[in-house]
Amino acid sequence: QVRLVESGGALVQPGSSLRLSCVVSGEEFTLYSVGWYRQAPGNERELVAILTSRGAITYGDFVKGRFTISTDRAWNTVYLEMNNVKPEDTAVYYCHGNTDVGLYWGQGTQVTVTS
Repeated sequence: QVRLVESGGALVQPGSSLRLSCVVSGEEFTLYSVGWYRQAPGNERELVAILTSRGAITYGDFVKGRFTISTDRAWNTVYLEMNNVKPEDTAVYYCHGNTDVGLYWGQGTQVTVTS
């Protein structure tokens, strides 16, 4: 069993910066990739960023250089650095893990961008 717990969501103003964290825990598993997805009310869940164990990174088209995904050396924590956030970035952000024992999601953390 793999557990992912997000934190860092907040209510911020446009143009602000924010860092989301996702702690990955469990026993006897191998991570193939970790990622961040988001879902706004009435919308489908969409990819924000994904990082593979080989170091490949993919960002959603809307990111446009504003966000950065990273991990600590042991891949215990996954980060999403968000800069110059916009009102349209308002959503619940979910951490996702693709492992050799299955796919796992965190419970989500709310990001609200409003003036």
